[in-house]
Amino acid sequence: MTAKEKEIREARKRWEDKVLSKRRFSTHKTEWGEPVKSLYGPDDISDVDYLSETGFPGEFPYVRGIHPDMYLGRPWTMRQYSGFATAEECNRRYKFLLETGQTGLSVAFDLPTQIGYNSDHPLSQGEVGKAGVAVDSLKDMELIFDGIPLDQVSTAMTINAPAAILLAMYVALGEQQGIPSSELKGTSQNDILKEYTVRGTFIFPPKPAVRLIADMFAYCHEHVPKWNTISVAGYHMREAGCSAIEEIAFTFANAAAYVEAGLEAGLEVDDFAPRMSFLFDTHNKFFEEVAKYRAARRIWAELMRDRFGAKNPKSMMLRYHTQTAGVSLTAQQPENNIVRVAFQALAAVLGGPQSLAACSFDEALALPTEKAVRLSLRTQQLILEETGVTDTVDPLGGSYYVEHLTKDMYNRIKALMAKIDELGGAVAATETGYIQKQIEESARRYQREVESGEKVVVGVNKYQIEEHVDAEIFKFNPDVARLQKEKLDRLRKERDNEAVASTLQGVRRAAQGDENLIPYFLDAVKAYATIGEICDVLREVFGEYDQVKTL
Repeated sequence: MTAKEKEIREARKRWEDKVLSKRRFSTHKTEWGEPVKSLYGPDDISDVDYLSETGFPGEFPYVRGIHPDMYLGRPWTMRQYSGFATAEECNRRYKFLLETGQTGLSVAFDLPTQIGYNSDHPLSQGEVGKAGVAVDSLKDMELIFDGIPLDQVSTAMTINAPAAILLAMYVALGEQQGIPSSELKGTSQNDILKEYTVRGTFIFPPKPAVRLIADMFAYCHEHVPKWNTISVAGYHMREAGCSAIEEIAFTFANAAAYVEAGLEAGLEVDDFAPRMSFLFDTHNKFFEEVAKYRAARRIWAELMRDRFGAKNPKSMMLRYHTQTAGVSLTAQQPENNIVRVAFQALAAVLGGPQSLAACSFDEALALPTEKAVRLSLRTQQLILEETGVTDTVDPLGGSYYVEHLTKDMYNRIKALMAKIDELGGAVAATETGYIQKQIEESARRYQREVESGEKVVVGVNKYQIEEHVDAEIFKFNPDVARLQKEKLDRLRKERDNEAVASTLQGVRRAAQGDENLIPYFLDAVKAYATIGEICDVLREVFGEYDQVKTL
């Protein structure tokens, strides 16, 4: 121990003696259970190796940001996750958002679309247009983006099992607008493994489902180079109850499985890794969330360089979108959510995302109204324009507490990833139920803490009031299902059904072999084959995943 280190420790001991005499030691814990010290100082970040490896913004391992100038160069993309009812209603909402200053679109699809059923399928009853917009065919996509030039927006699509089919529709729509696929910008979520663990909108078994992802890697590398082919999503696992540590570890384990699938398909890692992106959840623990993103950037950079041999720096850069925590929103005193979202969005910005969506305060009650959506967007704009947090790069860098948390989270995430590797990787850990069980236990622990009052949720288990919610509530159009069925009836009468049958037979042959399926999807959607018809062909070839029998 150097003389300087000894001096610092003695000074800390004197301070602790003073605090102890007044009984003011912290009794707080991190989300993962580590006691939080009453004070952090230089000795908490004195790990020379760690400090020397954090680097500068824009330099490996990107702890401080993936770009040298971060938001000094350009702000993050501001998105609002939106989609509901019919394509026409969705189009009106998107135009409203763009006029309000939003810089990217984020499309939510309804449940039948997400699991590959047409709106008139018996299993679609009661769900058409509810959780997002109903898309049965290219006709719906034409209406959704009517009057919106695709070369002037970046579009994120929250779709997984049929992601490749929706991409084909978007490419076909671009062709109609005279825009080559090489100019299309956006992201497909396309992350099927987390569907098996927490979200449930899977269709096919894991092996053919991951094949579709590899097909997208290859097709977009050649034809849609500006498209993010996958957004590996920790968000939904966090919403289901996992911790911040688990969110990053499980997400990166899934991402590693996708990288391996791309390599097995004959691609070079630098052919597709630069277009991989991520989706994370920003929660209430302000400094932990900032540290989470700083630690995650280092882990991803090291994983891509050391395990997969990436040479292109862009393959090592963790590019991610984050959204504030929908699960943290409360129906009680919903105005409190305005404050929650503002702090979460601020933590997100300090963590360094490439795009951000802020939840609307009324989402615990219904789909957000236009007023609530505008307020969410204004929250981001206020952070950008008025707070000054974007005046310098990584403004919390060097904070004793943040640097300590960053190092601690880095070590814990790496340890959990190693455990998953011991189990055979993400696919094996999912098939055996390990990841699901870990998330379930974390969710139970959180709920016990809320019910006991150990974890305070303002307005729910503390500071309650008698209230009558008088907020304006979004009203769902009950005619959506009928309107979609009428559209499908017209489509089947007007299209060339022989051409549809021919293209579907092409999809079948390609699925039975090992050809890339995307060109065949493109032919089918241009002929106005429906998502249900295409997915039914794939169901016949690939089969359907039965989670009950598997676990």
